[in-house]
Amino acid sequence: MKIHYGIGALCLIGLLLVAAQEQTAAVKVHPQNDPKMPDPTSIPESTPGKPREEAALARVKKRMMAALEEKKLHWGDPVFLRAFKEEARLEVFVLSRESHRFELFRSYPITRQSGVLGPKLQEGDGQVPEGFYAAGKSAMKPDSTYHLAINCGYPNACDLANGRTGSFIMIHGNEVSIGCLAMTDAKIEEIYSLCDAALDNGQAFFRIHLFPFRMSAERMERAVDDPCFAFWTNIKEGYDFFEMNGIPANAVVSDKKYILQQQ
Repeated sequence: MKIHYGIGALCLIGLLLVAAQEQTAAVKVHPQNDPKMPDPTSIPESTPGKPREEAALARVKKRMMAALEEKKLHWGDPVFLRAFKEEARLEVFVLSRESHRFELFRSYPITRQSGVLGPKLQEGDGQVPEGFYAAGKSAMKPDSTYHLAINCGYPNACDLANGRTGSFIMIHGNEVSIGCLAMTDAKIEEIYSLCDAALDNGQAFFRIHLFPFRMSAERMERAVDDPCFAFWTNIKEGYDFFEMNGIPANAVVSDKKYILQQQ
């Protein structure tokens, strides 16, 4: 039995065939849609420890050096990190050979953080610390479960004087956090490699300043009734010092408070 199609039906069939061919072609144009092709944005797995550190360095160093050069900054020069919990940003500064100030190199989104505004008080509270910390070579953790990690140095002298407890507060990858600042693996590779290069080039340690928010006068005014206001007023001194001088202050502790001094 023969089946006869009208002109309208034949046109519809033709359009469907063309659409199918175009869809097939589109898949061929975009190889990332092929399950056999690797995801071009993923970070390849590598052995934890030195091999992972070296693999990350090989991936980021060339383009990072080019980006630094655009800002008249240099790979291996001293670094300074500053983070804001409310804004979920981690800023990376590099010391300029021209201005002799730490100049902002990059501002990174913090992918995950836990807790609320206010300092970390005790083990297990899920809080990200606030205050003035530092990291040396022993703080660099290429064998971390979270890809690469930098130990922030909590608890510091002020935390201990105030009876605060806890440990292993990191800046790390893997986008998960219980009291840490979590980045994507790609971003932590850049941050880690830049900091590690500064340490290898002679910087004894780099400072890490952790704030609840950008400590403008207007934002502080909105926080005046917060139980943490006295503590925040104290750490604002360090925030203001850097904003004015371009060099992070040296923080010492007296009477359970930070005393900010010129380096």
